[in-house]
Amino acid sequence: MVKRAPTRRRPRKAKPGTKGLRPAECRIEEPAGVAAEAAGEIERAGGCIVGSYKEPLGGHPVLLSILPVDAVEPTPFQRDLSDAHHKRLADVINKTGRFLDPIVAVPAPGGGFWTPNGRHRLEAMRRLGAKSIAALIVPDREVAWQILALNTEKAHNLKERSLEVVRIYRDLLNEDSTRLESRFSFYLDDAALVTLGVRYERGLVSPYLRAFVLARINPLRWIKGELPPLEDVLKTMRERAAQFNVEKIKP
Repeated sequence: MVKRAPTRRRPRKAKPGTKGLRPAECRIEEPAGVAAEAAGEIERAGGCIVGSYKEPLGGHPVLLSILPVDAVEPTPFQRDLSDAHHKRLADVINKTGRFLDPIVAVPAPGGGFWTPNGRHRLEAMRRLGAKSIAALIVPDREVAWQILALNTEKAHNLKERSLEVVRIYRDLLNEDSTRLESRFSFYLDDAALVTLGVRYERGLVSPYLRAFVLARINPLRWIKGELPPLEDVLKTMRERAAQFNVEKIKP
């Protein structure tokens, strides 16, 4: 019998001024621990640290750095580059003569840095022939996979979300194949997007794709009340998707 997960509730609005650090508490005199390791990575990449602080909500260390453009690459699982968008961005940066929006970057597995949400700014700077780029270095690489959940200001369309989710799913497995699927929920936003991502990769671009696929593999359609754990949902969806006969799909 499928176990039902506990109901998720959105945190209540906190009282003003009751959470996080005061300005003076955000100061870092000298990077230590993971921040010191990240500082070493910055130096090895040919960059320099121009400031450091604890971000004011959770107190996690952040290093404000200048990195060589060639030391930064986009994460392999984020949305595809928009040629028109990065060119428009390059035009705006060129007109103002200023780069005022640092990218977020994390140490990459093989050296150098990944940017989980600065691909278009990075490509715009490359287009302009920039030597360096300003970056907020987050020592915890886990943030690279959390970026889809954090990116709520600029919404992805369904195709972008699906492709990004399936890439994150694969990369999480490559990073740690023992990770339980129940631990994927924060990163994947919606379990159905894994299947949709695979279908988009195979060339299906119909605007009715999501409804069509979910109608045939969704195990949640008849469940009322609390939903089962993500791990059970993904298992059922994979089993049903494996039985999905694409040859019977008519345009």
